[in-house]
Amino acid sequence: MDQTDRAKQKGAEAPAEILGELDGLIGLDDVKAQVRKTVNLIELSKARERAGMPHLDLTPHLVFTGNPGTGKTTVARIVGEIYKNIGLLKSGHLVEAKRGDLVGEYIGHSVPKTKTVIDKAMDGVLFIDEAYSLAPPNIPNDFGKEVIATLIKEMEENRGRLLVIVAGYKDEMDHFIDSNPGLKSRFKTFIDFKDYSPTDLLKILAHMTAVAGNRFSVDAMTAASLLMESLETGKKSFGNGRTVRNIFDECLARQAARLVSKGDKADLTMFEKEDIPKPGDVSFA
Repeated sequence: MDQTDRAKQKGAEAPAEILGELDGLIGLDDVKAQVRKTVNLIELSKARERAGMPHLDLTPHLVFTGNPGTGKTTVARIVGEIYKNIGLLKSGHLVEAKRGDLVGEYIGHSVPKTKTVIDKAMDGVLFIDEAYSLAPPNIPNDFGKEVIATLIKEMEENRGRLLVIVAGYKDEMDHFIDSNPGLKSRFKTFIDFKDYSPTDLLKILAHMTAVAGNRFSVDAMTAASLLMESLETGKKSFGNGRTVRNIFDECLARQAARLVSKGDKADLTMFEKEDIPKPGDVSFA
């Protein structure tokens, strides 16, 4: 097999490998199913086009809704890689932006600022987190309108070169999309990122712990499970993965305090029960 054949084989395998990366994420079953559905529809549209069939009115741009820490940025990166490997994008790289990266300080400043960010994202994914901040309610002259108008224009003029994913809380994102007819016509696929279950939160904590070279004693694992069950999942602004990261950092701090008192005889790799915060001990944002 020559290099060309190997390259073709690698290209054919890449989508499956990347979808495998998506499937390997903890939880997010509904998200995985929706991403696969979207990819399948795009593949179908391309096959119909090659066969000379009528064009399907599909838009690749996506709306991600949900609380912080639910994996939206990670999935956006994977979507970019998938779109690259199915031939929808040339690069598939991810450029992240928030209001401060796009909105200027005076009239006319937002347009060139937004175009600069879009240029960086060309042939890849522009991921706008907290996109609803571009259309704040009851502020008719907000400069975010300039960003939205520029975004819509660039999305139209750069079809096939620019994928835009906007993200934020569900209710606020509904208002954002409804704020401009151009947004409503270009963002038709909504993917909701539900809060992680206590079981998934525990799996995330276990993964962070393993990556750091640590492990739980049996009692520590039981304590960690009880802590995850006590978290207020489903509450707006619950931090999900970010909350787990804060818990992990607290476990490390408590382990450090314990090890100082025990000296060299202690096991550096082991989290003990006293290293795990009790429910209500600490507020985790």
